[in-house]
Amino acid sequence: MDKARVMSFNVRYDAPEDGLDNWSHRRRLVASTIRYHGPDIVGTQEAQAHQILELETVLPSYDWVGDPRDTVEAGGEHTAIGYRTSRFDCEATETFWLSETPDEPGSVGWDAAYPRVATSARLRDRDSGEVVVVVNTHLDHKGARARREGIDLILSYIDDTVDGEPVVLNGDFNCVVGDPAHERADGHALPDGRELRDTRDLSPFQHGPTTTRTDFHDLIPDMGIDHVFVGSDTVVDGWAAVADRDDEHYASDHLPVVVDCRF
Repeated sequence: MDKARVMSFNVRYDAPEDGLDNWSHRRRLVASTIRYHGPDIVGTQEAQAHQILELETVLPSYDWVGDPRDTVEAGGEHTAIGYRTSRFDCEATETFWLSETPDEPGSVGWDAAYPRVATSARLRDRDSGEVVVVVNTHLDHKGARARREGIDLILSYIDDTVDGEPVVLNGDFNCVVGDPAHERADGHALPDGRELRDTRDLSPFQHGPTTTRTDFHDLIPDMGIDHVFVGSDTVVDGWAAVADRDDEHYASDHLPVVVDCRF
């Protein structure tokens, strides 16, 4: 498979209390950030249904998959996966809840503050016919056990789903490198003999800040909580935390992470 660019981007939900940093003031910047950096695959976190519809409208080269976390009805936050339709066909997609009952929509797991989900997409390259399995998630910001159990559930899902195909796991983990949820994913042994690896470590260089959090106007240090993992057989050519902004603010309270891969 040719080189593919992957982006993980928490776009921040549409919060009225954000005032002049509300989605209505950021949506063009979010869309232009995605358009300019041109990922083939983008996993978003927190986007509500109307935000995804707006991105679909202004970014017509992408299709999006994923169910909202609160119910299967439209409206709630998603961990949606977008893919460039000129490059990929989506053969299958699934959303499951990070809880003791992962098939129950809206279920809250362990000590989590909110329902949390993971969305997967099985994407087939239209030219080569090769498949990549992408899993996008947003772990809980309050519950340490929920983060641990949630990532274990995701890793078990990957073990059961992936059989030699390239795999991408990305998302807002709400924890930094070395915290338990990150440690569980980094170096996780897949049944086919590969490992999951943090793309920071596989990349020959890292570009941009080490943090991935902002308050819309300034970087918040020591909060590199957005991560992209791939199988250990994937070649990573570059990793970047993208600090693009306009005159008013950053596009979100998270920086997107962009990774160039050769699967």
